[in-house]
Amino acid sequence: MNHLFPIFLKLNNDDLHLLIVGGGYVGLEKIEAVLGNSPEAKITLVAPEIRDEIQQIAAQNPHVVLLPRAFEDFDLDYKDLVIVATNDREENKRIKRLARARNLLCNVADTPDECDFYLSSIVKKGNLKVAISTNGMSPTLAKRLREVLTEALPDNLETAMEQLKGVRDLLRGDFEYKVQELNRITEVLVARKESNGQE
Repeated sequence: MNHLFPIFLKLNNDDLHLLIVGGGYVGLEKIEAVLGNSPEAKITLVAPEIRDEIQQIAAQNPHVVLLPRAFEDFDLDYKDLVIVATNDREENKRIKRLARARNLLCNVADTPDECDFYLSSIVKKGNLKVAISTNGMSPTLAKRLREVLTEALPDNLETAMEQLKGVRDLLRGDFEYKVQELNRITEVLVARKESNGQE
């Protein structure tokens, strides 16, 4: 069973500071994933060797700080989340233990059992984001599902969301009433899908 609780973090908030340990291909993959969804995320990346692509990203993003040296325990100071992506499994585990001792949430790349959270495969259509998780079992399947959903979801969803937001803003009444009305309005989407399926 997948018992993960999905959340969306406001990493563009200056109050949240992400540490990435590792400057190789996996570190590049992680920083691209974060910035692809939160372009103004506050990130510090530490590694003795840092790929040119990561250096180029940092040169174009004032919120990214690179520390070209080995990880030190104090690098965890004033951080909120940690992604560990070195090629040294024992060091990865050690950093995870340090993060846990500080009550920091930690993701250890390619080691699901050491992770407090996973980075989802993300489908984006304007303001709509759909996060896909396979509970760490198959990132490749999550990637393929992302491709399928990206193709399947219509491009005019942004317009529909804007219209529904306008309706919600006009509605009078308490939260429960607004939810009921919006559910009634959007029932047509389910009805249309069922009708198309019967055809």
